[in-house]
Amino acid sequence: MGALSPWHIILIALVALLLFGPNKLPELGRGFGKMFREFKDATTGNGGRSDDPTPEPEAPKKELAAPAASSVSEPAQPTANK
Repeated sequence: MGALSPWHIILIALVALLLFGPNKLPELGRGFGKMFREFKDATTGNGGRSDDPTPEPEAPKKELAAPAASSVSEPAQPTANK
């Protein structure tokens, strides 16, 4: 009794037809279809816009460092002589 057999599906369809009537069923079907489509778009993350191109990332700008100061000829602190 785990899976739905064709008889179960037919019985569910007949009960739905009796409850909602033949005029309301197409409207309910469209609503469920729209709901499932929106759910699928939300779970895939594209929002339904698969044709929108992804913007290209900007190339990193290369900044040159300032030239080094002149070389040091004397130490900042005098060394101890032994």
